[in-house]
Amino acid sequence: MNAMYLEAPTQDRKEDMNTAAPFIKAEHLTKIFYPPRARSLLSRKSSLQNGFKAVDDVSFEVKRGEIFVIMGLSGSGKSTIIRMLNRLIDATQGSIVIDGKDVGALDPAKLRAFRNETINMVFQHFGLFPHKSLLDNVAFGLKIRGVDRQTREAKATEALNLVGLGDRTHAMPDQLSGGMRQRVGLARALATDAEILLMDEPFSALDPLIRQDMQQLLIELQRNFKKTIVFVTHDLDEAMHLGDQIMVMKEGKQIQRGTALDLLESPADPYIEKFVAEVNRSKVLHAGMLAEPFTGADHEDGCRTGARPVTPTTDGAEPRVQHTTTTTVIADLLPVFAGGCDRIHVTNHQGLVLGQLTAKKVFAALSPKESVHGA
Repeated sequence: MNAMYLEAPTQDRKEDMNTAAPFIKAEHLTKIFYPPRARSLLSRKSSLQNGFKAVDDVSFEVKRGEIFVIMGLSGSGKSTIIRMLNRLIDATQGSIVIDGKDVGALDPAKLRAFRNETINMVFQHFGLFPHKSLLDNVAFGLKIRGVDRQTREAKATEALNLVGLGDRTHAMPDQLSGGMRQRVGLARALATDAEILLMDEPFSALDPLIRQDMQQLLIELQRNFKKTIVFVTHDLDEAMHLGDQIMVMKEGKQIQRGTALDLLESPADPYIEKFVAEVNRSKVLHAGMLAEPFTGADHEDGCRTGARPVTPTTDGAEPRVQHTTTTTVIADLLPVFAGGCDRIHVTNHQGLVLGQLTAKKVFAALSPKESVHGA
């Protein structure tokens, strides 16, 4: 898929992340809701004490090009956080700095420009205009920016091609399935070329198979365009499948933040432990998470997987070593290990070998850890 307005790099999406300064930095975020009359009748101090605390002193950082997942059940505060990032809701306390800019200090004009150019939101219920064609829906953000008709329609068409709807540009939203409409919402975000995508449970209303397709589409698009994505979900499997980093929320508080492997191997408390106990580890862990550096002669040995073709030897014999990519889920590699293989080489999407995946590491990661928190 080629984009006329975005150059699609081919490296694995984690390799180009800026590891210096965080792209998004939230410090001590707190949001308190209280009845309208309470604010006029109570002092600020007492209103802080008596209101409903939806988000309670939450801090986190997001790197450029990262998928940062906020996971929690209803009422955990995850959607409130994502709305504070683009100031649909103002924080009661705390700060949000994005690319060095204090979001809370933006005046109305700068806030509009920030929302139009830097950040875009993909909603759970699509947020499409029912009276506009797919082309006009996708081009709408560019129209608001003042982009000329020919340019915005070209970009909208390209974005629809990226999500597999290039042949439906003049269809209306009510002519599409739920999965197709969500693709339109994603195309609209891509068309504006915003650096940050905020995704509030975008796939939760979809059927399981369509949901999996959308997750895979998001991973493929992210591999090419490396957006910075803040993704909200109540589904731990989805969080672990998509997230470079995952923050688990409960009743407005941050319970744990880390990689999927961190949550599986070192749950912070019984709440996290209960969640991860139900996870199918082989479906959420992938080769890149478990790959280890080479030692000794390991570079010269390996097992064939069928996950990635390799160049045949000159004498026509099958090659001894075959690679799998960093994003291959462990479930797809289990038959190879069960057949007696003890290691597989792991590559990025340029074919560069990054390390090895050993049977010992895989089976250890698939084994639930003994609880350290008690019953």
